[in-house]
Amino acid sequence: MSKASTGGQPTHPGPGPNRPIPAMDWDRAPWNRWSFQNIREVLPTVEVWRGAGPARQFERAEKPLGGLPVKSLSGAACSLDEFLAETYADGFLVLHHGQIVFERYLNGMNERSLHLSQSVAKSVVGMTSGVLVGRGLLEPSKLVTHYLPELENTGWQGATLQQVLDMTTGERFDETYTDPHSDMGQLDVAAGWKPVSPGSDPSLNWPSHVWEQILGIKAKVRPHGATFEYRSIETDILAFCMERVTGKRLAQIVSEELWQKLGAEESACFTVDRAGYALADGGFNATLRDYGRFGQLVLSGGQGVVPASWIEETRRADHALFGEPYILALPKGGYHNQFWVSDPDNRNLLCRGVFGQLIYIDFSNDMVVVKLSSWPDFLNVKMAVATFDAVKVIATALGAA
Repeated sequence: MSKASTGGQPTHPGPGPNRPIPAMDWDRAPWNRWSFQNIREVLPTVEVWRGAGPARQFERAEKPLGGLPVKSLSGAACSLDEFLAETYADGFLVLHHGQIVFERYLNGMNERSLHLSQSVAKSVVGMTSGVLVGRGLLEPSKLVTHYLPELENTGWQGATLQQVLDMTTGERFDETYTDPHSDMGQLDVAAGWKPVSPGSDPSLNWPSHVWEQILGIKAKVRPHGATFEYRSIETDILAFCMERVTGKRLAQIVSEELWQKLGAEESACFTVDRAGYALADGGFNATLRDYGRFGQLVLSGGQGVVPASWIEETRRADHALFGEPYILALPKGGYHNQFWVSDPDNRNLLCRGVFGQLIYIDFSNDMVVVKLSSWPDFLNVKMAVATFDAVKVIATALGAA
């Protein structure tokens, strides 16, 4: 990155010339339209090596889906290409029967661009943990403190690893993204994503890395297992368990157990905190096609990389634990093993991240859809539901083709 007359701060050719990205707002509009594709120029990262083997090549059977009629955010008819532009897409991929049938790059993204996945990372880590479960290194029914005894004096005391995987533990964690003083705001600081908010109370003890924040979470608000509540820190607990039983760092685990074996085209990367911890809950970056390869691996029963039994179990979510606000986007949905589950009938799996990241794994139609985006908002139910609806239209069109 170049340096201009900006007090020595790095600048970039994204939202405008000689405009440094604000450290507090690099993930917000308009900055995220550039930063999500250039995270290695924004934050420290660690490589998830693809290995020395050949990339798994996709056959192509391209379909003219760009003009497919779907519904815009207003409910009016529009083409799929228009919908992608309206919903801030950076990359869009459709795999059908394991073949590329539609691929689009927008907003300057290309085949080699690594794109921040946000919470799609949770599903990548959750699927990798299934490999360790299959090998007997992790047992979901055991207490988290079996693997991390340091958590005996935290809100996770008495919680099982399965409850962590399903985000049904009872510890208190405020996931409010827009409040820099919430637990999530503190996690941004601990992960190295953000500086301490200007004007903050100087007496507050901000965590210097993710493990330190975890050890400081003491309160419980409900019994473990009572209900699903989305809390990003749960994935970091899972990752620390994975590191403890393997003696390796997360980026190496994901590389060796998943990324090299699925035939990735490019090395991926994680953002890292000051202690070198790779952020499991949202710091993973990869190319559009490699996200597609991940989705195809899940769709195909693990391809000998992940136990098929783990994938089948992941599709069995308990909808009774799933309430508001989550039912606004997935009225019959659930959450299990770090994946969203569409409904009890189709049991399709979704990897979802804020600002519009999505891998939709449709078992019923043998289809994977990947959408990488840079929404202006963390959460937008209208955009999410419209995207799910567009995916269903694509599935219908491919089924009729």
